Amino acid sequence: MPSKSTNPLNHALAVGIERVGFRKWYERELLSSHAHMVLTVLCTVGLLGSFEAMRGASEGDRAMNVILVLLCAAIGLWALRRYLFLLTRAEDVANQANCGSCGEYGRFKVVGTRADATDVCCSKCRHCWTIASEA
Repeated sequence: MPSKSTNPLNHALAVGIERVGFRKWYERELLSSHAHMVLTVLCTVGLLGSFEAMRGASEGDRAMNVILVLLCAAIGLWALRRYLFLLTRAEDVANQANCGSCGEYGRFKVVGTRADATDVCCSKCRHCWTIASEA
């Protein structure tokens, strides 16, 4: 049994494919990455709102706005990093999901895992290849 990812929201490639299949795993990775992009946009709006609220505010309100700016910036940067990671990983794996023998896309079973790769076998022609899954 392949090892699980340390992040409970996004399973490792082998675990995700065994659980729901490649196409659903890919769809979920893209949805998760785009949710992080939305969080980044919301944090940007929060940053702009906090900067706007600083004008003409009292010292106590300014201190609170500085805290909110730092919080929005930290969360926004984390969300942007996570968005880019998930999107890049999903696209990298999707580029390797074609069977080299019959050309079938995304229809394979996991036959083995390693620390940096997943061995898969085509469901149509039984051709096996390796997908480099972990960066």
